Amino acid sequence: MTYIVCEPCFDCKFTDCVEVCPVDCFYEDEHMLYIHADECIDCGACIPECPVEAIFAEADVPEQWNEWIPINKDRAPVSAQITHKKDSLVGTTAKECKKK
Repeated sequence: MTYIVCEPCFDCKFTDCVEVCPVDCFYEDEHMLYIHADECIDCGACIPECPVEAIFAEADVPEQWNEWIPINKDRAPVSAQITHKKDSLVGTTAKECKKK
């Protein structure tokens, strides 16, 4: 099993989760973060750090966000690795992102 970044991250891109990842398995594009399935060690450290509650164990992804499972698996390997916290996308707050 791996962890999946879902829709609440899209166009918000908080990176608090990246700071606690012991194996640097997060990747990013201009819109959001992804978790590389082959690199994730299933530790779960990232889940409580996400201010928009966008990260789930693959088996626990809410049904409305199942489409994000293959998106993470496809996008992580072709995106840029991120290993340090960065600012979220301009003009976004966790409260705004949770309302999506």
